[in-house]
Amino acid sequence: MRKAPPTDTDEVVGRIQWKRFAALSAPGVALTAALGVALSSGALAASFAVSGQQFKVSADRLTGEGFAQYGSIDTNARGELLPVAVTAIRSAKLHSLCQSVVTSLPVVGDISLNLTAGKTTPVTATDLFVDATQLSGDAAFTNIEIGRDASTLDKGPDGGQGMQDLFGQQADDISISGLKQVAWATNAGTFKLAGLNMKVTKGKKECF
Repeated sequence: MRKAPPTDTDEVVGRIQWKRFAALSAPGVALTAALGVALSSGALAASFAVSGQQFKVSADRLTGEGFAQYGSIDTNARGELLPVAVTAIRSAKLHSLCQSVVTSLPVVGDISLNLTAGKTTPVTATDLFVDATQLSGDAAFTNIEIGRDASTLDKGPDGGQGMQDLFGQQADDISISGLKQVAWATNAGTFKLAGLNMKVTKGKKECF
């Protein structure tokens, strides 16, 4: 496919609120059955069963080359289908990364696991896939394509495509300031965390 020459509108800047991205990508109950069939036939990748807890991730800034996003599903150990918006980035850097998850235990109460990294040297990742249910921040894209068939996405990492006829978008690169997201899972080919610090504490302590 011939690529259109860049124009003044090739870079898109704006505030993103994608909490309902996956729901908008899925046209009703019929798609849930189709997704189940796709999983059983291997048409959708499900590399592991996700836990019953979502986790929060924040970063002062994320920059990436080779961005793609599309609706998909995760599954848990009970086989339940969990709608997600997959953000796939070929090469990414995250400044001042924070990751948190809170577990509530009988008698003990809330237990928080907090991980921080990248305060001086950014965290780097390749072939990054984030299965999120919420994402917000101030974002800028270069050469973005919105509404492309998810099965034809080709700017992200290998495997960064969704199901045919579903909504997808992609860009040459992405930058997000004030990143906040809630996710079920993260996969990466490589993930390097400079200045890693992990703490487990009583009570509820989250990244945001």
